[in-house]
Amino acid sequence: MSTMSRTRDYGEHMAIARLHDGPLDGQILPLEDIEQDSLIAPYGATQVIYRRGSAAANTGASDGPTEVGFWFVESSDDISPSDD
Repeated sequence: MSTMSRTRDYGEHMAIARLHDGPLDGQILPLEDIEQDSLIAPYGATQVIYRRGSAAANTGASDGPTEVGFWFVESSDDISPSDD
């Protein structure tokens, strides 16, 4: 058995969407396409829409996941605070 370490190939560089404002402020989600301009995410019984608001950061191979900022635009229904 070899004690030599192996490097795993995890495929392409990971990308994340950092959400700003709205009900998902501060959350991060996996981003499949760093070129996309909008992001629709489920939120309770409705959906929230975020638009791209920044260029991709951390795009190097060894500086962590690529990060793109998205800002809240609207929801498909009214959002009200829960009673719990």
